[in-house]
Amino acid sequence: MERLHFETEISAAPEKVFAVMIHPEHYKEWTSEFNPSSRYEGTWDKGATIRFIGADEKGNTGGMISRIKDNVPGRFISIEHLGIISGDKEIMEGPEVEGWKGALENYTFEDKDGKTLLKVDMDANADFKSYFLETWPKALARLKSICES
Repeated sequence: MERLHFETEISAAPEKVFAVMIHPEHYKEWTSEFNPSSRYEGTWDKGATIRFIGADEKGNTGGMISRIKDNVPGRFISIEHLGIISGDKEIMEGPEVEGWKGALENYTFEDKDGKTLLKVDMDANADFKSYFLETWPKALARLKSICES
């Protein structure tokens, strides 16, 4: 896996950006850049299991099973990916999971004189690198727009 880095400056306090980012309705909006039906099930509490879910073009449910490794409100969130969801199955072992299991997705919220520098560092396998390089900037632009409106 390779560590990818993305960042954006948002004209809002870190506490607001943090709250907007994980709010269920706002989450659906900014992550729609990845999948129009993107959503999550679970909580953002440290240690909690959370499921990131969406439907593919055929309507099949898929996604990731993850754990909130750390959550410091307004400052930092770390997500550890544990497995995948395929239809009604949770797949925690095997070749389908090998490229993702243990991957981290970290969000750092830095206060810059009342604005937020949001940094995203994530582990990605080679198969998805170009997708993330193209899609993350769009998702962050959408999040920035929501936070600043």
